[in-house]
Amino acid sequence: MNPKISDFGLARTFGGNQIEANTKKVVGTYGYMAPEYAGGGIFSIKSDVYSFGVLLLEIVCGEKNRTSAHKEQWNNLVGHAWELHSEGRSLQLVAKCLGESINASQVLRSIHVGLLCVQRHPEDRPTMSNVIMMLESEGPLPSPSEPGFYVGHTKQDNTQSSSSYGTSSSNVLSITTLSGR
Repeated sequence: MNPKISDFGLARTFGGNQIEANTKKVVGTYGYMAPEYAGGGIFSIKSDVYSFGVLLLEIVCGEKNRTSAHKEQWNNLVGHAWELHSEGRSLQLVAKCLGESINASQVLRSIHVGLLCVQRHPEDRPTMSNVIMMLESEGPLPSPSEPGFYVGHTKQDNTQSSSSYGTSSSNVLSITTLSGR
C-alpha cells in the first residue's frame, strides 16, 4: 500500500508522511497519468488511484487505454467507458472474448470503481484502501463524476444549442492580391 507515482514502470515513491508534491520533469506513460500530473507535474497519493482505475478498465475491456477500438469517437478507453456508463450500457465495455462467462454484477462493480478512480479531480477519487474495500464489498457505491481526459460532450454542451450563441458564421475563402504603388 505504498504509493508509486504516475505509472507502474517509472515509479517514484513518496517519502515519509508526504501526500502531495510537484516534479520538475513529468515522465511516464501518458495513458496512465493522472491529469494533474500530466498537465502540471503535481502528484499525490491519488495519482496512483487514477493509474489503477485505467488498469481496471483495461482488464474489463481487454483493450489498452490509448488504442481504443472505437475510432469513430474522439475518446480513449476511459472516455468511452464513461459514455457507456452514463447511458446505462456499461456491460458493452466487456471484452467480447469473455462472452457469457462473466459475473455481470462483479463486472459492473469493477467498471464503476474504475470510473471512481479516474475522476478528473484528485479529491473526488477514493484512496487505494477504499478502492479495495469497494471491490470486495457489495454495498452501494457513490456516483462517479466526469473522468480526466474526457473529450465528449459535457452536460453544459448538451443543454446549449448552436442557436443560443447568436448569429453563426460560415467559412469563406478570400484572396488578396498585393501590388506595389
